[in-house]
Amino acid sequence: MTAIAPAAPYAPPTSDRRLLLGVFGVLGLVMAVWGTRMPAVQNAAQLGPGQLSLVLLGAAAGMVGGLQLGGCLADRHGPSRLLIAPAIGFGLALALLGQCRTLPTLIASAVVFGLAHGLLDVGCNASAVHCELAYRRPIMSGLHAAYSIGALCGAALAAATTWMPHNVLFATIGAVTVLTAITAVPSVRAATFLDYAPERTEAVPDDAKPAPTTHATVWLLGALAAACLLAEGAAADWSAVHLHSLHSSEATAAAAYALYSAAMAAGRLAGDRLTSRYGAPALVRAGATVAAAGLGAALLVGSAPAALIGWMALGAGLSTAMPSLITAAGRGGPRAVGTVAATGYLGLLAGPAAIGALASLTSLPTALTLPVVLAAAVALASHRALESR
Repeated sequence: MTAIAPAAPYAPPTSDRRLLLGVFGVLGLVMAVWGTRMPAVQNAAQLGPGQLSLVLLGAAAGMVGGLQLGGCLADRHGPSRLLIAPAIGFGLALALLGQCRTLPTLIASAVVFGLAHGLLDVGCNASAVHCELAYRRPIMSGLHAAYSIGALCGAALAAATTWMPHNVLFATIGAVTVLTAITAVPSVRAATFLDYAPERTEAVPDDAKPAPTTHATVWLLGALAAACLLAEGAAADWSAVHLHSLHSSEATAAAAYALYSAAMAAGRLAGDRLTSRYGAPALVRAGATVAAAGLGAALLVGSAPAALIGWMALGAGLSTAMPSLITAAGRGGPRAVGTVAATGYLGLLAGPAAIGALASLTSLPTALTLPVVLAAAVALASHRALESR
């Protein structure tokens, strides 16, 4: 009787995952350094609030364009092609932004910075979808946790180097980004599953298998992403203002966003394990419910301790939503990832302004019910968007 050799054990592409962890971390760090030192950019060029908004609008326009272009390029040539060149452009654009002293040059540089950001965002997220499929278990939340941790490190670095001129800091971080990208070229070339993932086997749970994604589903995923990122924008721009309106100290007010970010990072670190156990639809629905209930209750109580807990609940509750939405979008290919990401970032950009407009017409607590309502909408609609088809 002929013996049958046992099948070789499956080895997940750990090197691909480590590469993507680095890309996500660098992306978060650069964005945090840019955002945290924004006042220095404004002062160096002597910009008013309206002029600074034009610079930010240029970065947003470039980013949305990069997301759409990146989706097309990744679909045609593979997302790994968008990991090196856009990262180099990202670092160079940051260094260039530090040297600009006039409004036109700042806007032009911001457009290039946003374009590189969009291309790199699609490249790492679409590659992450393929890597997750090859892993045969959820890893997307952990990759997004690397972005959150990178952002925390970037914000801490920028805060600790306030004595340093922003152009020196931007040039240093930009140079490190460029050198890191160049060093990563052999790893990208040797990557196994960034552009391709094997078909799932029958042993994989049904809710983890890739499924066709319709245009309607892509737009639903985009709408949910916009709702989640609007809440993120609200936390970034209005959490400190909210605490200040409750007569808290400057330090306590500043701690609100730090607690939100820490809670989101912690939730993402645990997200893959929780997704494997409970499934993305149930986890996102439960998390969004916690987010809506936590911030909603904090607004009703109207005290500083309750507000801090509410912003933490928002961060923890929505921590796994974006990774799950990106994974679901990846079933439709890189173009779907780009569309969902672009739609989501529109919420991030428009959200703070919408809250400001509502606050001027009513009150800040009333305006902050917008992310509460949208988190509740995510809880209601996420199962339909994330369920297996």
